[in-house]
Amino acid sequence: MTVHTVELPQLWMPHPPRVNPFLPALREESETWARDMGMLGGERGPAAEGPVWTSSQFHAMTVDQLTAWTLPDASPDALRLNHRFNIWALAWDDYFAAAFKQTGDLPGAQAFTDRLHDFLRPEPDRLPEPANPVERGIADLQRQLFPPRLAHWRHEFNRALVRYVDAGVEELANSLGGRVPHLIEYAPFRRDSFAAHTAPYSVELATGARIPEQIRRSRTVRALLDAFMDFMGLANDLASYEREVHEEKDVNNLVVVLGSSLGIPLRDAVPAALNLVNTRLRDFEHLRRTDLPLLVERTGLREDERAALDTWVRGACGFLSGIHAWYTGAPRYAPTDLPFPE
Repeated sequence: MTVHTVELPQLWMPHPPRVNPFLPALREESETWARDMGMLGGERGPAAEGPVWTSSQFHAMTVDQLTAWTLPDASPDALRLNHRFNIWALAWDDYFAAAFKQTGDLPGAQAFTDRLHDFLRPEPDRLPEPANPVERGIADLQRQLFPPRLAHWRHEFNRALVRYVDAGVEELANSLGGRVPHLIEYAPFRRDSFAAHTAPYSVELATGARIPEQIRRSRTVRALLDAFMDFMGLANDLASYEREVHEEKDVNNLVVVLGSSLGIPLRDAVPAALNLVNTRLRDFEHLRRTDLPLLVERTGLREDERAALDTWVRGACGFLSGIHAWYTGAPRYAPTDLPFPE
């Protein structure tokens, strides 16, 4: 077998990155929270029920930069809350990979996920006693995550997190069984497995604005949100290809999905994946610039509703720009030359 080296291509991003001015205040506070939740230990590495990361691993992820880049206009309180959620989502991802993906423990993964469901009820009046850092983190967030002005989001947000953790079990089952998802089913599945359905909430919380109810369920807005979420998850597949596919032996990756679905070598699936990801961002831009203004005129939104929509859309553009900056600049996704079998 001949192995060739292929450099991962660059993703397109029309929006320049902006950085939240409160970034410096996040660094110390985020480490304190992660340590209080039991996610962060010393330098000896994670134990079975111990910390998820060493101190050096935690700092190398630059989660504070992710939050400050994706939410450049957020207030300190909104930034801090979103930041803790980002830390938790990454803790779940790395904990799940170490405890279940690397060991192939599907029953253990299902039991762990069933426990998490108890922390993700639409109205979590009484939470179980947390037994590990992931449970402690989500229990703490449930007590903080829903300010009164956004109480309407509790059900949707927790439902999105249920889909997120359930998708982890399905991904593991796919990998253990060697089942590569088909391209037609993969895009909506990736919205679940990336927790992309929580991103509109993060934009709302950061900007204080939401898409007006009058157009929220329209075909145009649904298409805009789908494109918004697709870029995040599918671009992540390109950025994390080496870690997911080569290290974790994961089949749930756009490059692998395209290769399998189209019957092409992986080295040819890389540019195909890049084209698909960039196309979804162009879809978002077309909907934002052309279809959304037409919808606004047709439905006769009030001036305050138009202002709220403009604020939310600007926040969504900042979110995409920030996540692109993190994918292309964070050590977690450091670019490398990847070997592809011919």
